[in-house]
Amino acid sequence: MWDEIDNKIEALRKAINNNAVKLRQQIRQGFFEFKPFSIKQKKVLTWWCSNSSVKDQEGIIADGAIRSGKTLCMSLSYVMWAMNAFDGQNFAICGKTIGSLRRNVLFWLRLMLRSRGYSVQDKRADNLMVVRRGGVVNYFYQFGGKDERSQDLIQGITLAGVFFDEVALMPESFVNQATARCSVTGSKFWFNCNPEGPQHWFYVNWILKCKDRHILYLHFTMDDNLSLSEEIKERYRNSYFGVFFDRYIRGLWVIAEGLIYSDIANGLGIVEQEERQYVKYYISIDYGTLNPFSAGLYGLSKGVWYRFDEYYHSGRETGRQLTDAEYYTALEKLAEKRHISRIIIDPSAASMIAEIRKHGRFTVQQANNDVVDGIRETAKAFSQGRIKVTKNCSGAITEFSSYCWDDKKQEDKPIKENDHAMDEIRYFVNTVMVRHGGTKIGW
Repeated sequence: MWDEIDNKIEALRKAINNNAVKLRQQIRQGFFEFKPFSIKQKKVLTWWCSNSSVKDQEGIIADGAIRSGKTLCMSLSYVMWAMNAFDGQNFAICGKTIGSLRRNVLFWLRLMLRSRGYSVQDKRADNLMVVRRGGVVNYFYQFGGKDERSQDLIQGITLAGVFFDEVALMPESFVNQATARCSVTGSKFWFNCNPEGPQHWFYVNWILKCKDRHILYLHFTMDDNLSLSEEIKERYRNSYFGVFFDRYIRGLWVIAEGLIYSDIANGLGIVEQEERQYVKYYISIDYGTLNPFSAGLYGLSKGVWYRFDEYYHSGRETGRQLTDAEYYTALEKLAEKRHISRIIIDPSAASMIAEIRKHGRFTVQQANNDVVDGIRETAKAFSQGRIKVTKNCSGAITEFSSYCWDDKKQEDKPIKENDHAMDEIRYFVNTVMVRHGGTKIGW
């Protein structure tokens, strides 16, 4: 078993190294293999040209499904427009974080630009990309718009244009501040995103008002990306369900309502408890005193994580509130003599973290507590068969059947009831199974 795992790791390491060498060579040579563009991608690439009927629009919005080819053509067209229309001006390229922007946009954008004869100088310390061609030079500053404080970062600069990648993940204050900086005559706005809820500020204030704002609006599906095979598109379709399928595959701005994990409540990923050979173990905890305390025991077998045992105690229902020391005793019993790689726990459970560390047996790791991303990744992991729950875990199975979206909220939030095992499973998926910006760890 361990030889097989070592061989998989070694094969993956070689593949990563080989791809890295190939990409470095492409960067040095200024090489990018362009695939045929779809009709919608061509509209993005040419809408600003002198012979276009929509060239006088103030900007463009491209929304829709994941992997639909929006980002590639939007980012390339944005720089081509800037280099055609201006010389010596400042521009902004914005993402949720600088890290995600570099990974998802700038890496490929630099390759595309160099392939088309542009000179690109990346000044990472200044979050600046200097682009030159034919005596024209322009400056593209990078900004992260992850929270309300981000608006302070962009104050003071004068811009000739701004491009927002994943604008729906940014606060409205940041977007308003960035667009307000575009005071150069002829400046334009470029927006790119996947859908969220129908009450989202960007949908209400920009997409529904695009005609009044003189903004060109284009809606993308995966069929607008000609580089995707039918096999790959089907893989993505099978990776989401519920509201996430409607948003990320159908590209719809729909409300999150009803059961969050409806497919799991109907039996997806619920399996019999049987003997399996596990090669690694984790425990994940959602801490509660009067509210339920939920601890799940996870084991890895043949590339699949199983939540095969649990400890679930509700102080309110039993009328008995346990101490941290009593909860720790329950964890010892749950773990038995197994080697537990880590205990994953809500960062706010300070007293329980201290209790676990006091005994010195277990290593504690604070969980990634991003709720909506965690729910999405959990749903995806179940739909892909990478995690399963055994039928003896009655606490978790009961909660799957009652864990609902709060349709009274204007943003995506679960109702804070019947959610303790749900939180603990989300902690495990988002902290152990999803790492390094989305890399899936399967062994």
